Amino acid sequence: MRKFFLLLLVLWITADRAHAAETAPVLLSSADAAKAWQAVGRVNVNGTGFCTGALITERLVLTAAHCMFDKRTGEAVRIRDIEFLAGWRDGRAAAVRSARRVILHPDYSYASRKRLDRVANDLALIELDQPIRNSRIKPFGWAKRPRIGQEVKLVSYSQDHSEAPSLQETCHVLGRDPSVLVLSCKVTFGASGSPIFVIENGVPQIASVVSAKAEWKNQDVSLGTSLGLPLENLIAQMNASDGVFHRIETVASH
Repeated sequence: MRKFFLLLLVLWITADRAHAAETAPVLLSSADAAKAWQAVGRVNVNGTGFCTGALITERLVLTAAHCMFDKRTGEAVRIRDIEFLAGWRDGRAAAVRSARRVILHPDYSYASRKRLDRVANDLALIELDQPIRNSRIKPFGWAKRPRIGQEVKLVSYSQDHSEAPSLQETCHVLGRDPSVLVLSCKVTFGASGSPIFVIENGVPQIASVVSAKAEWKNQDVSLGTSLGLPLENLIAQMNASDGVFHRIETVASH
C-alpha cells in the first residue's frame, strides 16, 4: 500500500505537465505508416480474444502474463489456442505462427488480489513453433527502465482498433517504482501486452509492457511492467527448458 501512495505522489507532481505534451493515438492503416512496427502483432487466444505482443527474437514474443489465462474461467489457455499475427493489418499478417510453449514470470499469480504485485510480474514469453525470418520484420531489443518524465511511444491493438495497430507517438512516464511504471499512454481492452518504446539512437527499444489501465485524478493512465532482470530471467528459463510444454508452466508457488 505504501508503494501505491508513493506512486500517486509522483503522479500528482508530474501528470499535468506531461499531459499537455501528449499526442493522440493514430491508426497505422497504411503499409508505409506501419513499416517500422511490423514486429508488433496481435496475440489471438482461444479464437475469441486477443492481446498485443512484440517479437524480441526470431522465435520469442513478449506479452503480458494475464493474456495467457481465460478471464471467464481463470484457467490457463491451451498452447494450441495461441497464435501470433505479426504486423496484422486489414485482414492480413506479415507472418502467422502458432505457439510452441509459454513461460510466465515465476512470481505471477493470475488469482492474486494485490493489483500492483500482479502488474509487477505480468510478463510472459511465447515461443513460436517456427522462427520468423523476414527482412521486413525485425525483432526489437529492450531498453533500461525509463526515467520519470521521459517520453515514450505505444504501439497496440485494441478493442477499438483490432484490425490495424495504433501508435501513440508521444506519452510519458508519470511515476515508477522498481517493478511498475505509471504511464500517460492511452490504452483500452486488447492493448494488454503492448510494447512501450523508447527511442535510442533513432531505434525503438521496448522499455515496458502494458499490464492494465487505471484512472487517477480524472486522467486515464496505464500501468506497465518493468523489464530488465525479470525479462533476462525469463529468457534464461526458456533457454534452459527442453521439450515442448503442453500446458503453461509456472515454476514458483503463488
